[in-house]
Amino acid sequence: MLNVTLICAGKIKEKFLREAAGEYEKRLSRFCSLKIIEVKDEPAPDSASEKEKSAVLQKEGARILGKIPKGAYVISLCVEGAQMSSEELAEKLDRLAVGGAGSIAFIIGGSLGLSDEIKRRSDLRLGFSKMTFPHQLMRVILLEQIYRAFTISKGITYHK
Repeated sequence: MLNVTLICAGKIKEKFLREAAGEYEKRLSRFCSLKIIEVKDEPAPDSASEKEKSAVLQKEGARILGKIPKGAYVISLCVEGAQMSSEELAEKLDRLAVGGAGSIAFIIGGSLGLSDEIKRRSDLRLGFSKMTFPHQLMRVILLEQIYRAFTISKGITYHK
């Protein structure tokens, strides 16, 4: 069974988002071993300078780097990342599993995104849209897409 880890900056605060994430975690349990790791998100002032933003990204990045499982294929969510259809994501996960990747780590950064160190460590930068999403909502969207990818691969009629 494929090991899937989500490493996320911050916790989900809203109950409705926690419930949605919990539903997809439950659904995914039949397809993979899922682990969600939350690292402390670094507070950033509303009018942060570039230097302050860089410091926030560095601190969050160091926390995230320390949680990446050894040998994991790392997929970071970045606005500038490659966009894929659900079918393409399913094919990518299938290829990784067949190719011997026992572990995949998805990374969701905080409100300022991801540090350059995380982006360099990534095997794939994945973009969902040019739009900006709250990182808490992005976790739910990512979990749903991972679930959708597994159902596509298994021929289960969830995907339309």
